[in-house]
Amino acid sequence: MASLRVHDPPEAMRIFTACLGTETNTFAPMPTGRRLFEETCFIEGGTKGKPPSLFAQPMVVAREEAEKRGWQAVEGLCAFATPAGITVRKVYEELRDRILGELKAAMPVNMVMMSLHGAMVADGYDDCEGDLLTRIRAMVGPKVAVGAELDLHCHLTNAMVAACDVIVTFKEYPHTDVKERAHELFCILADRVEGKVKPRMALFDCRMLGIYHPTREPIKSFVEEIKALEGKNGVLSVSFGHGFPWGDVPDASSRILVVTDNRPEDAKALAERLGRKLYAMRETTQPPYLSIGQALDRAIASNVAPIVLADCSDNSGGGAASDSTYFLAEILRRGGPPTAIGWFWDPGAVDLAFEAGEGAKLRLRLGGKVSALSGQPLDLDVTVVGLKRAMTQPFGGGIGHLGDAAALRTGEVDIVVNRKRTQVFSPNPFEAFGIDLARKKLVVVKSMQHFHAGYAPIAKDILYVATPGTVSPDFHSLPYRKLARPIWPLDPAPLG
Repeated sequence: MASLRVHDPPEAMRIFTACLGTETNTFAPMPTGRRLFEETCFIEGGTKGKPPSLFAQPMVVAREEAEKRGWQAVEGLCAFATPAGITVRKVYEELRDRILGELKAAMPVNMVMMSLHGAMVADGYDDCEGDLLTRIRAMVGPKVAVGAELDLHCHLTNAMVAACDVIVTFKEYPHTDVKERAHELFCILADRVEGKVKPRMALFDCRMLGIYHPTREPIKSFVEEIKALEGKNGVLSVSFGHGFPWGDVPDASSRILVVTDNRPEDAKALAERLGRKLYAMRETTQPPYLSIGQALDRAIASNVAPIVLADCSDNSGGGAASDSTYFLAEILRRGGPPTAIGWFWDPGAVDLAFEAGEGAKLRLRLGGKVSALSGQPLDLDVTVVGLKRAMTQPFGGGIGHLGDAAALRTGEVDIVVNRKRTQVFSPNPFEAFGIDLARKKLVVVKSMQHFHAGYAPIAKDILYVATPGTVSPDFHSLPYRKLARPIWPLDPAPLG
């Protein structure tokens, strides 16, 4: 097919690799359609770019590792969408069937290595990855090695495990280890193809909902313990699937997955031991969320700067609109200490800023557009202090796209608005507009945790703020219908 890229040494092992994914917030009001895939990552013909986007990186690793071994690498579609609401059914089925068609055209193959997310939900499909992997297994049969790399915010399901020889999730959040995990997955699959190992997987359900930061205790030490177990006593890989609490599906809970070399009972015992250890410390695992008022009181009273405040609930990486005004409205009500805030997804405001031109002063309505959870629009007198076309920011060894963006100033508050909905990863866009974060008292980032790698080196303090919004960390407030119960913290002791 036209989209396939084939690296074809003669008489070699043959692998197939492709990518399909998004992180679905089933409570978000915005559907995930074809255009969102095309705007985010839609790559045909194997040209991933330099640097490649995050979820294209496993395909690049598969290609490079295959070439080292003199194997044939067949690259199918790479399609990923910025997190939003439920994926349109016909879009999921179209992309799924295209990848299956590319796999059929590539056969016979010895290995299938997929880059997926693990929390993709479509209309009629609570487990898109399980559906796709089950169809792949049915097509290639039991002898072919099948594996997938998943985001750690995945719903690890029995269907995924049954269809695969190996599943590996990211371990770090921010996701700084995507290529490392891809190498891990490829090597285990390659050893399976060559008969060196016989992977056996076991899954343990921790019956927990949560957001876990490997950058802070106790999760930091827990992840280090997981890493130390790998490569010993027949343990090939250990994954901690955090789950995605804003996906209302039966399998949204946190789970431990262990892969051993033909030691299924050992895998089961280790998965349960680790899972119960995580469960036992559940009360200490969650970030210390503050309200907007608490966070601003603490930050403004502090004698250090800059202080980074994470607007967690308006994180587009969790499916939010990234246009809520709650935080900005309160900062302005308090007189607006020197502040930088971004990224506001407001294409209309971007268009007006470009029309007015750099240096222009105008009255502009900002944010509050997508739903009631976006808050009220703000009518502001602003100065256009900068305009940039096709802005990007580094992310996980790849790049993230902001699209056209404008820097607006009202009083002592600098606001970056952009055309392509994306969360904050890096300070680079602020810096590109000449916004000196060292001179700001407050830096408000619309992100839950991915900002940490870029902002921790410059922040004097970091505060996590539970604002109103689509990605609220107050799980009790979410109207779950499908989530399997009992589960903590909605239920006090689901594992007894």
